[in-house]
Amino acid sequence: MASAKETDPTRRKILAAMDRLINGKPLRSSGRLNVSQLALEAGIARWHLTHQHIDLKEQFQAEVKSATAAKRQSNSASTELEDLKTKLAAVQQYCRELELKVALYANVIQTLSLEKSSAEKGARKVTEIASRRRGPQGAELR
Repeated sequence: MASAKETDPTRRKILAAMDRLINGKPLRSSGRLNVSQLALEAGIARWHLTHQHIDLKEQFQAEVKSATAAKRQSNSASTELEDLKTKLAAVQQYCRELELKVALYANVIQTLSLEKSSAEKGARKVTEIASRRRGPQGAELR
């Protein structure tokens, strides 16, 4: 803030109090971001802010508003990040399940292929399983 440029000790107190309150490090007040707590933090009467140093009061209120908006935006981004992390974990779990199914199906296909080839070499006859999939216009796919 511009407390170094100020020569008025009251204005310097107010600016220092504004810094402490905005940064969340109050010394004399509850830390709420309102004009009453600013006056208490600065160690001055409230009317000094509302009647003599209106510009500092308005500056404080503007800074509180922008700090609150920035905090809200940060919280929103944080919530969105947590939602995305949850969705990512669900997608990763789904992919692991699919990988297990693919491995199982590959084993089944390999076992069936081995059984068919061994049956073709031997005397046993193996009946082909007809495909149940249908292509365009109801044509059977194999």
